[in-house]
Amino acid sequence: MTTDLSRVAKERGIRYFLVSYVDLFGALRAKLVPAAAIGGMQVSGAGFAGFATHLDLTPAHPDMFAVPDPDSLIQLPWKPDVGWVASDLVMEDQPVDQGPRQVLKAQVARAESLGYRMKTGVECEYFLLTPDGSAVADTADTQAKPCYDQSALMRQYDLIAEICDAMGALGWGPYQNDHEDANGQFEMNWDYNDCLLTADRHVFFKYMVRTLAEARGMRATFMPKPFNHLTGNGCHMHVSMWTPDGTTNLFHDDDGEMGLSDLAYTFLGGVMHSADALCALFNPTVNSYKRINAPITASGATWAPNTVTYSGNNRTHMVRIPEAGRFEFRLMDGATNPYLAQAGVLAAGLDGIANGRDPGERLDINMYEDGHTLHDVKKLPLNLLDALRLLDRSAILRSSLGDSFVDAFLRLKMKEWNAFMSHASSWERAHTLDI
Repeated sequence: MTTDLSRVAKERGIRYFLVSYVDLFGALRAKLVPAAAIGGMQVSGAGFAGFATHLDLTPAHPDMFAVPDPDSLIQLPWKPDVGWVASDLVMEDQPVDQGPRQVLKAQVARAESLGYRMKTGVECEYFLLTPDGSAVADTADTQAKPCYDQSALMRQYDLIAEICDAMGALGWGPYQNDHEDANGQFEMNWDYNDCLLTADRHVFFKYMVRTLAEARGMRATFMPKPFNHLTGNGCHMHVSMWTPDGTTNLFHDDDGEMGLSDLAYTFLGGVMHSADALCALFNPTVNSYKRINAPITASGATWAPNTVTYSGNNRTHMVRIPEAGRFEFRLMDGATNPYLAQAGVLAAGLDGIANGRDPGERLDINMYEDGHTLHDVKKLPLNLLDALRLLDRSAILRSSLGDSFVDAFLRLKMKEWNAFMSHASSWERAHTLDI
């Protein structure tokens, strides 16, 4: 039975709803709807001009409607008279194929039809900066190896505790918070769950962190590489596949290598087979390639991959097996669209299962020190243009995610790339003016 948002509003004292969706660039869009009108919105959706956001639409397209999913409702812990709801996009009574949440839901439905249910958790890293974004907010956060720095963590206690308390009150199951490997960088972890629910929470988490940081005079950013000399923002994803009722982990096998089943390894083979093309979704900005192809940072390591390899409990590879029954995919960065990241992993993994793809032998070397000795491993793209071209040529991802979505995503991202290439940077001026 569908939850009646009007009734929930009266029961919980909600005065307004943020009817929200994420566009192709991962930007969060919304309309603020009074509770008295939410009943109609739940049926017909809130109207938007799709061209006004990062969707491949024109001003000539008809109205686009965001239909709220009542199961996604989150009451803002810091402003409880407002409820946030994730929405699905509809135009002329038909789903908008390029809508990121629809893209993920299509993959979820496909997996369910095959008897699978993907569960995931994400590790969201972010920086706390000055309001203009030019420097780390905490001027005392200067250690060369600042990871897990207790003092720097506790100097941001009020903000970290407020966010963690909010996740706890929402039932997310937060379990640890830490200062990460870069000065001014933090990570907060909550329990894994069904991939759509994780994606919705990922979207809201980014909004919550930015909002609460701003209230304290800081700017939170998930930008992949805000500072050249510091470790970038990753968004590692932990993945397992379950039975439809969610009770049995199909990736777990006590007798399998490292506690993983044959199904798990074919899933992994699918992700590795399409990893270079998936970079367009996992690393979707010009700046993303400053992280995955970075030189050594001030702390001594980038913690980011540049080749398509997997290992056991070894963080120098693109894929880590931290324990039996799950993978950690370390390629995604902070700019990844929460829905498209999940959709990309699931689509590629299902391809691996369907085609029995072999991920190859596990590598247990230190890739940062000895990776140069390998000559037969696939490299990740060097820039956004290369990644977009790989996605364009991927028959697997086109077939799984749909030509309509892939073409829309590519058109907008190519415009972004061309805009970047038409801009002369300060580095170019410094190195070319006198040639």
